[in-house]
Amino acid sequence: MDTSIFWNTTIHELKQGYQIKEDTYACLLCEETFQQGVIYTINNTLLEAKKAIETHISTIHPNVFEFYLNFGRVYTGLSDGQTELAKLFYKGYSDKEIAKITDANSISTIRNQRFAIREKYKQAKILVTLVELMEERMLQQKQETKTEKLVDFHLKATCIDERYAITEKEKDEVLSRYFKSDELVIKNFPVKEKRKIIILQKIIQAFETKKNYSEKEVNEILQRYYEDYVTVRRYLIQYGFMDRDKSGENYWVNTHTVN
Repeated sequence: MDTSIFWNTTIHELKQGYQIKEDTYACLLCEETFQQGVIYTINNTLLEAKKAIETHISTIHPNVFEFYLNFGRVYTGLSDGQTELAKLFYKGYSDKEIAKITDANSISTIRNQRFAIREKYKQAKILVTLVELMEERMLQQKQETKTEKLVDFHLKATCIDERYAITEKEKDEVLSRYFKSDELVIKNFPVKEKRKIIILQKIIQAFETKKNYSEKEVNEILQRYYEDYVTVRRYLIQYGFMDRDKSGENYWVNTHTVN
């Protein structure tokens, strides 16, 4: 799934869990889509597209709040402790009840944490406003060229830092240098982080989402690109493009990783 679909959304769309573009309702929490003009059967009920996406969200993703909260600190900015408190705040517990549940020193400790989260919210609103104004200004002045435009990174990135400050121009240059059609034409995997991430973004597109792969199947696909498939497999896990179960027998693409 194109991650730009997720990032280029409004707060309202994020809260409802889906976006409508042209004649398609697209779930932001998975890859399910519903076309206007098509009748869908869900739970033995015939539904139009809008009602179908709403039913999909309520049944498949009943807790949108926790879905986003589970993105972790790298996206929410909340510590582990604040994340647990946010869950309790969302469930409607009072400061007194939460203090008892968490064995906090005092009710004021919980109240201070609630205040701290509210302050993050205020800061985030101002930051969103500033960024939107910047982007609107750049669009007006037609200054955002391919040289400057940044590539959207995958949602399951394990760490967001300068390695992900990749422009469209940089991405195109790396792909044209290291790939011939869909074939990876290098003898040594690049050490530079940006190049490595760009190549991994390309390789992950060879895998289907919503499908479990055995380690052997993963290896067979990776061998098409690079002889040291074990290293590439490790990188895909390390950078959050893929995940696996504890036994290492099943692998899958992390949701929303494909650019």
